[in-house]
Amino acid sequence: MPENLHWQKSSFSGGDADTNCLEIATTPTTLHLRESDTPTTVLTPTPTALTALITTVKGTMPVT
Repeated sequence: MPENLHWQKSSFSGGDADTNCLEIATTPTTLHLRESDTPTTVLTPTPTALTALITTVKGTMPVT
């Protein structure tokens, strides 16, 4: 994994002192995901797996 990734915090994480959030970094061919409180654990899902994850999460989230 490249060491110079630019990590971006999810816009759903809010701006308060809570640092637990999902972060994403991209390279030309790969997406990298990590939880901010465990930054050394990085997931690099395939596009198909990431699409399935997002679709599932969106389908289970309550409408507010």
